[in-house]
Amino acid sequence: QVQLVESGGGLVQAGGSLRLSCAGSGRTFSNYAMGWFRQAPGKEREFVAGISWGGGSTVYADSVKGRFTISRDNAKSTVYLQMNSLKPEDTAVYYCAAGPDWGQGAYHYWGQGTQVTVSS
Repeated sequence: QVQLVESGGGLVQAGGSLRLSCAGSGRTFSNYAMGWFRQAPGKEREFVAGISWGGGSTVYADSVKGRFTISRDNAKSTVYLQMNSLKPEDTAVYYCAAGPDWGQGAYHYWGQGTQVTVSS
């Protein structure tokens, strides 16, 4: 089992930046693909970005492409989400997840989430 803890959320003005971190513990972190998801109030959880086990492959939702960057440091068992040019519609609880693939599905382990609020 993998335990995941997100951090780095907060309140930021539109156009600003935040970097989210997700620290993993338990089983070997590098054995898992990692993803970031988000859920806004009254909406379903949506995929944001995913990264392969070694970090060589990434995938993004169209809504964040060009603004967000996912990366990982397996030596630190941490995955990051750099968010630039933030918009009010990016406001949501952001979750990291671990699983066998870095696409939109098949994530087995989830963090507790961190709130990101973007003011206009």
